[in-house]
Amino acid sequence: VQLQASGGGLVQAGGSLRLSCAVSGRTFSMYAMEWFRQAPGKEREFVAAISGSRGNTYYADSVKGRFTISGDGAKNTVYLQMNGLKPEDTAVYYCAADRNLLGSRDRDLIDYWGQGTLVTVSS
Repeated sequence: VQLQASGGGLVQAGGSLRLSCAVSGRTFSMYAMEWFRQAPGKEREFVAAISGSRGNTYYADSVKGRFTISGDGAKNTVYLQMNGLKPEDTAVYYCAADRNLLGSRDRDLIDYWGQGTLVTVSS
């Protein structure tokens, strides 16, 4: 499975970005798809997940109500819509595929990683 993340950039606080994760090699519904992020000097943390079974979604408390994860089966692509961005959302965002269809939401249990895309939110 190969994951290609894109869509990062520089945005002002309160703005929006949509990240994309193109999946190749397998249909993404065979996995739980997750987004993690890593800010400078910090550990990689869970952001959002969509289960591979029923499409249930899960979010970190810090992004709940602002971020939305979704998938497009026809394009084999997963998205992370980020609204109301804050400077503390600045990080490299990674998409990930998890063979646990419910989503492990644990960076140590991820099976495949994308290369990351940088999101910078200015105040």
